[in-house]
Amino acid sequence: MAGLSRSELRLPAQIYDFVSILLLLSIGLKGGIELAKQPFLDLVPDILAVTAMGFLLPLFAFPLLYYLGKLKRADAASIAAHYGSVSVGTFAVAIAYFESQQISYEEHLPLLLVILEVPAIIVGILLAKGLSSETNWGSVAHEVFLGKGIVLLLGGLVIGWIAGPEGLSSVEPLFFDLFKGILAIFLLEMGLIASAQLSDLRRYGIFLLAFGLTMPIFSAIIGTLLGIFLELSTGGTAMLAILAASASYIAVPAAMRISVPEANPSLSLTASLGITFPFNVIVGVPLYLKFAEYFHKMI
Repeated sequence: MAGLSRSELRLPAQIYDFVSILLLLSIGLKGGIELAKQPFLDLVPDILAVTAMGFLLPLFAFPLLYYLGKLKRADAASIAAHYGSVSVGTFAVAIAYFESQQISYEEHLPLLLVILEVPAIIVGILLAKGLSSETNWGSVAHEVFLGKGIVLLLGGLVIGWIAGPEGLSSVEPLFFDLFKGILAIFLLEMGLIASAQLSDLRRYGIFLLAFGLTMPIFSAIIGTLLGIFLELSTGGTAMLAILAASASYIAVPAAMRISVPEANPSLSLTASLGITFPFNVIVGVPLYLKFAEYFHKMI
């Protein structure tokens, strides 16, 4: 509401960066602690299945954007990549919501979050350019695997995995006890950014709005069915659905800027951040939990 009313409320860039770092590292540390409790080889089927989903989701999105939406090939490929990847902010909201509802889920979901960042970027580049010799895969790999989000999430996972709960007890007040407060500040800034993107809807029409609202629901159903196939708990299935339904607005824009510079970033950010992110935060998270509960009762 502050953004839509053009309030002067803004978070300094340094504060936003600091909050982002704390949020990403907190999620990684939590996942790493829980990851230490189970053998890694048991996770291989889940990792392979989720990787396959990361490749397939942008392939579903691209024809809709290119043929039905009549977008340019580069724009359709870029948006498809955003919707095949994941939103850390949406995942953080889901963690807080599940904790408030006392819903448990599998400990390795943060690892799947990290894995899902990568496949859609590769597919998006291939959809835009094909196997072109002009693509600087070295720069793309550096942006994907050494970007801030991946380094903090994966680094947190490894630290939590090695240190365990006892080793992290001294930093628990900052990274765990203050998690919801950190998330609240992060979401305040994300709301301000999302409201700024909404003005672009007038330019890009009703199709982008329809796509931004329906694609996450379709992806959530795919994620739900995959969670049931992998025999995840109801909470784990819902979390996987939330990951599938979310759309990236951090890692993918950076990678697309390098690899597909001809794509219009306003289109992808309007869809992923201006439409899908608030929809998922307000409606999607509890809705996808209902999906998981419904499908689990059916089997």
